[in-house]
Amino acid sequence: MGNFPGVTVEKKTGRCRLSKTTNATIIDLPGTYSLYPKRADEWVTYKVLMQQDEELQPDLVVVVADASNLKRNLLFVSQLIDLNIPLVLVLTMMDIARARSIQINSDALGEALGIPVIPVNPRKNSGVTLLKRTIEEKLSAPAKQPVSFLDTALLAPEAIAAAKHLHPSLSNYAVLHRLIHYRTSSLVLPDQEALAEIVLQHKFSATRVQAEEILQRYRSIHHIMERSVKEPTLRERKAFADKLDQVLLHRQWGYVILMTVLFFLFQSIFWIASYPMDWIEHVFTLLGSFLSATLPSDHLLSDVVISGIVPGLSGIFVFVPQIMILFGLITLLEETGYMARISFLTDKVMRRSGLNGKSVMPMISGLACAVPAIMSVRNIENMKERMLTILVTPLMSCSARLPVYTILIGLVIPETYFFGVLSLQGLVMMGLYLFGVLVALAVAWIAKRFIDLKEKSFFILELPLYRSPRWKNVFYTMIEKARIFVFDAGKIIMIISLVLWVLSNYGPSGQMQRVTKQYDQLLLAQPQQAEELQRQKQAALLEHSYAGTLGKYIEPAIAPLGYDWKIGIALITSFAAREVFVGTMATLYSVDNAEEDTQSLREKMQTAVRADGSKVYTLATGISLMIFYLLAMQCMSTLAVVKRETRSWKWPLIQLFYMTALAYGFSFLAYQLFS
Repeated sequence: MGNFPGVTVEKKTGRCRLSKTTNATIIDLPGTYSLYPKRADEWVTYKVLMQQDEELQPDLVVVVADASNLKRNLLFVSQLIDLNIPLVLVLTMMDIARARSIQINSDALGEALGIPVIPVNPRKNSGVTLLKRTIEEKLSAPAKQPVSFLDTALLAPEAIAAAKHLHPSLSNYAVLHRLIHYRTSSLVLPDQEALAEIVLQHKFSATRVQAEEILQRYRSIHHIMERSVKEPTLRERKAFADKLDQVLLHRQWGYVILMTVLFFLFQSIFWIASYPMDWIEHVFTLLGSFLSATLPSDHLLSDVVISGIVPGLSGIFVFVPQIMILFGLITLLEETGYMARISFLTDKVMRRSGLNGKSVMPMISGLACAVPAIMSVRNIENMKERMLTILVTPLMSCSARLPVYTILIGLVIPETYFFGVLSLQGLVMMGLYLFGVLVALAVAWIAKRFIDLKEKSFFILELPLYRSPRWKNVFYTMIEKARIFVFDAGKIIMIISLVLWVLSNYGPSGQMQRVTKQYDQLLLAQPQQAEELQRQKQAALLEHSYAGTLGKYIEPAIAPLGYDWKIGIALITSFAAREVFVGTMATLYSVDNAEEDTQSLREKMQTAVRADGSKVYTLATGISLMIFYLLAMQCMSTLAVVKRETRSWKWPLIQLFYMTALAYGFSFLAYQLFS
């Protein structure tokens, strides 16, 4: 969500109390500069305003405009006025306008436009009460705007008059848009054939009409600006933002600064998060020990709690600090305005792969979650670039992969520091994210040759102003992302943890009884080795359980990657959601090491050995597993949203196939290379 075009990509709804007696439903629509949509997100707004959205018929439209770029926003406002839509204009960034020596007389502007104009400062909550009161007054006594910015008699009077008979309730300008877009697949016009006949009969030219309309509107806007806005005619020096852009968007230094920013971002994930993670891990270890000593040892419910629920909860909460830190830092980049500069900076690199700068925003959003990231490709005008972006965005390392990376890096990468500050673990983490980007660019470069679309491409992006971050928003985002992980991903992790506990504790009755009988006899014969035999019994029971049987079944296919059957089970459960890997490991090792509840998950995985006594989690296995989770399509939700956005199962199936093949191939190479 954001207040500049290209950020919000679909309708977002909330409730607002305007007064003690009046409540309102507020729908935030994607931003746009005119009623001539080019992008998929702009069509969302257009269909609502043109009464083409069956689910939404607004009573009032509130346009939020940047006061420091008022002329650009008034084109859209003038179009809405000519649609006879009840309208309120809100001016934000008045402080920025004043800093640029722009003086706006909001009363004179409102009088010239014929609508209420309300300056607000959301940061200081200034003007919001007046805005609510104005909205309530406008809703209770809506009146059509007396001002008109367009003389339709100078455009296509005969065609408009003929179409007006089909829609007598619409304004002339709304009828004009029916004529312009009568062949557009995004709209449903029941009288399409009649409109086509009018267009043909009167030789209606949409391109000529649109050009003449824009010229008319800007002539009117120029007169309004002269009466209500004072702007400086000369600038003796460039604005601070311009000077800063010269550095941050520099052809060489811009990339150096970008890599430095990303480096500190990933270093911070380990620097800052290690302390709360250790504390949370210690708390759950103590909790497991306490419950083991308190609850009856031979009771089924005790085993469920100790080996199923507690490890599952630990696998959820231990990664909350890293997720909060990652999203807090990303929000800082967005709040300050630097995130949009990354898109501008990387446009040249992206184009070589068949993408463009706007592809960066979905790909960066993919660091959070691929689902909203794929939805955000709607703001890419070019269909081919849109499809390529959808195809490669899941290769970005989403937050679900972060717990997997963290635990594996902690297991196989030594805690080494270069020059006292550069963490090797942080460098590996950054390398994984960058490797995902490089693979995505390579896939896009190859795929662009198979998508046969010859649509022209261009890159236009509004760069938001540099601003100090709103710390309230940063903290809110951190808490919200942690909440989503705990409650949304947590539910899946807990359910799968409990299902795995059942599958790990039960198996074919004949096999389980045979293992139990075998070790009971050994315990009677060798009581001095009771502790070791009990550990072997737990491992044998797990191996012959339903979970063990499933893992053994797929082990031959994953053995070349360095994985054992337990990792195989985690790969299967992770197709529901990647973050389930940690919960799966926690459950399997808790069942396997039921007598060692004082150990943390990392310690259990660190000491895990194969049947021949060799370590499971070597450097080769760890890197191979990280690359597999980086490249594999292990998210049913992502496949579902790709199907929805492309309206076909073709693209989700292509993604599932090529990402699984990539994951297997690169993981195999990594294991062979580091073995």
